[in-house]
Amino acid sequence: MSRILPRSTPEAEGLDPAALRRLVDRLDALEDVHSVMVLRHGSVVGEAWWHPHTAARPHVMFSVSKSFTSTAVGIAVHEGLLTLDDRVVDLLPDDAPADPGPHLGAMRVRDLLTMTTGHSASTMEGIDRTISLPGAGWARAILAQPVEHEPGTRFVYNTGATYLLSAILHRLTGQRLLDYLTPRLLAPLGITHATWEQDPDGIDVGGFGLSVTTEEMAAFGQLYLQGGVWQGQQLVPAEWVAAATAAQVPNGPHDWPDWNQGYGYQFWQCRHGAYRADGAFGQYIVVWPEKDLVLTMTSGLSDLQSVLDVVWDTLLPDGAWVAPGQAVPGAEAVPFEQALPTPAGAPSSPLVEALRGVTFELEENQRDVGALALGRAADGRTEVTFTPTAGPDRVLRFGHGEWVPGSWPFRGAPADVATAAAWTDESTLRGRLVFLGTPFEWRLELRFAGDDVAVTIDQNVAFGERELLRVKGRARRD
Repeated sequence: MSRILPRSTPEAEGLDPAALRRLVDRLDALEDVHSVMVLRHGSVVGEAWWHPHTAARPHVMFSVSKSFTSTAVGIAVHEGLLTLDDRVVDLLPDDAPADPGPHLGAMRVRDLLTMTTGHSASTMEGIDRTISLPGAGWARAILAQPVEHEPGTRFVYNTGATYLLSAILHRLTGQRLLDYLTPRLLAPLGITHATWEQDPDGIDVGGFGLSVTTEEMAAFGQLYLQGGVWQGQQLVPAEWVAAATAAQVPNGPHDWPDWNQGYGYQFWQCRHGAYRADGAFGQYIVVWPEKDLVLTMTSGLSDLQSVLDVVWDTLLPDGAWVAPGQAVPGAEAVPFEQALPTPAGAPSSPLVEALRGVTFELEENQRDVGALALGRAADGRTEVTFTPTAGPDRVLRFGHGEWVPGSWPFRGAPADVATAAAWTDESTLRGRLVFLGTPFEWRLELRFAGDDVAVTIDQNVAFGERELLRVKGRARRD
């Protein structure tokens, strides 16, 4: 992967290397951080990827996408395509109800940006994301929902608002959001890996769906830290950067303090004068102007405040900062060698040979898995074969003390995975299945007892249930 940001040593940029080490160690203790990159004075001073996650692989960003959508709106405003005070129903006339009502009729672009549309809940929850029929698209479904409050008066986190921004830009430019941003923002920053999920009608979903690499995230954050200037070119208007990252509206109360600091134009305010682009399960671009610092991170975590607490606890103290040293030509950032832990235990069990060729018929279950079998691959690794009630067998091959690459279906498509497992005792196999480039991981347990097996699969994080499978099976000896 080609680099797009310069490297330097933390000492040269006035950051104590020990503070960086503490940062990485504390993140490592959270167990499901996938990457971190720290920039000071525009140079990368520390970077780490937790193997099997790698620098070159784009990672799903979830709502970090919103900050890129906001940036597109700022550029479009500068180009004269729309204003913050334009009415949404005027910008999407084909999708607006014939009688929009006073609240919907009063909704402005500004209200979409600040999540103050007047809705009582996120409007994405109220639409069928698979629909693609004339006159039945996502924008129409969102605009058909009741607007209970006066726009601009009430903050409700609403991904549907960001989708409407994308739909507006799609209509005004005739381009998908990704194509509009490429020559204006992405290409100048060196962002070449970006992909964006689309709705059934080909509109980039705006509020989520963007995938980029950790370093590409960092370049975006550095652009904002520099007031929208990149290599002498004003890519994003300075006044937009200032407004988008300011506290435009209050957004509390919340149990997590960094969710109580105010909301801008699709950017969150943080404590200590910082702001951030923020995606589900710990995807972050933290910009800290006072320290001239950018920190980016990808994760698979449910306690999102814990990540920011680590940042403040390790980088806020005065001891983290030292007098800048002399920059050394060709100096490298601190490259931390990290890895997600593999399950602890033995590499094999007598059961692997004893159960070779034995199929366990499973009870009826919500995942439509009809049977499984335990075996050993040619290289000696443990294999588990799952037989769906319909379709071909699916085989997982687990490494021991190492991550083994493979492929596994995820959300209807093949996905790159890495797997590892161990026997915690002679009858219990525990494995991890990491979906690379995403926050998601499956944790598998097979517990054998004579002719019986109990199967458990959980997901580390989810928008809904994390319990994927609880089922028992019995041996069918052919």
